Amino acid sequence: MRFPGRPGAPLIVQFLTLTGLTLVAAWAMSTLLLFALPPPAPDFYRVTEIERTYRGDEMVFTERKPLIVTTSATAPSPELEGQSIPAIRKRIAADLGVPVRDVVIAGERGPLSDRRIGRIIRDRAARQGMSAEEHFLITPFKVGVRQFDGTWRVVKTAPTVGLSDWQQRLALWFAASALAMSPVAWLFARRLTKPIKTFAEAAERLGRDPNAPPLELKGPAEIGMAARAFNDMQERLRRYVEDRTAMVGAIAHDLRTPLTRLRFRIEGLPEEQRAKYAADLDQMEEMITATLAFVRDATKTGERTPLELSSLVESLCDEMAETGADVQVERGDKVVLTGDPMALRRLLANLLENAVKFGGRARARVFQADGHAVVEIDDDGPGIPPKDAERVFEPFFRREPSRSRQTGGIGLGLAVVRTIARGHGGDVSLSNRLGGGLTARVQLPL
Repeated sequence: MRFPGRPGAPLIVQFLTLTGLTLVAAWAMSTLLLFALPPPAPDFYRVTEIERTYRGDEMVFTERKPLIVTTSATAPSPELEGQSIPAIRKRIAADLGVPVRDVVIAGERGPLSDRRIGRIIRDRAARQGMSAEEHFLITPFKVGVRQFDGTWRVVKTAPTVGLSDWQQRLALWFAASALAMSPVAWLFARRLTKPIKTFAEAAERLGRDPNAPPLELKGPAEIGMAARAFNDMQERLRRYVEDRTAMVGAIAHDLRTPLTRLRFRIEGLPEEQRAKYAADLDQMEEMITATLAFVRDATKTGERTPLELSSLVESLCDEMAETGADVQVERGDKVVLTGDPMALRRLLANLLENAVKFGGRARARVFQADGHAVVEIDDDGPGIPPKDAERVFEPFFRREPSRSRQTGGIGLGLAVVRTIARGHGGDVSLSNRLGGGLTARVQLPL
């Protein structure tokens, strides 16, 4: 089965497209941020404010970080250079009454990269009433004055706690950019993942229904290749199962002819021998009939329709109770699933009949658990050894050694039960009860 429709672009192309769009969007946002937001304007302090802080005066700054005084064994570094730095050193030395060599102005500041910063500082200085001749220092700076004991008394700005105003604006812009790109990224990711999700859902349907239609997915080229391979595998598996089933059915059917000849040939035997041979032939014919029925049920699946499982179990229990069987069902919630009504009826009937035949009575209940419909049937029988819990589902396996139809049957009942359950995407298991007896648990996906 070929994949219909035209495949989309490969996943690698779509991922590269998404990455490229993200980079372009990030570049556009950064460019807009660069031209839209004003550059950060550093704080500046008058020389008089620095001197008063050095002397110990309590200075209060409403819009600027406070100045602090520390003591250091060495002079602050690296020293600042500039046209105004020597004049500021002389001014501080004269005001504090110390030699110029004992005053060091240090900091890590390069030339202003944006003229707007210079304009902003001049505007702020004018608003604060500073004259053009008044000296000031721009942060970050350190003004050190050597003391008599050789230590240095340093005036500097207090360390920053948290984000600065500029960093807050940047963070806000980046958050806005991420929010703006989120819908685009979500739509793109949804477009990439939708074919994979659809592929998984189709594979799940195939697990429930072996005769599900081939996958018809639209999406990247890789998904198309996977769908084609999946459809080819499904077709090969279907042909393989059909061929093997048809072969078993043909063998079982053809065995009827030699069995008929054997019945004619034993007519001339003595009565005692003829009875033994006839019993063996009856058993063989019964096994062939059961095999043909098993093959017929395995190859011809009914239409899947929504059905109410609780009502199905209740109707089966009522029918068996009318014939005198000790069968009861617990009233529970309604459980609706999609399945083959006739096949599920046979599955449940086999389990109920086994519970009555080998356990004396049957107690059934239906409920939902973890997205599955669960049917549990308890009996009061002897249970089974743990080593046989899986073997009993094998065709023609019987724990009861005789081949009497009244005591054990052919050995295909539980095989049919598991085949039907797994054909619906579920499974069946047997477990011994603590108080004695056996519990058959059927689990089917909703």
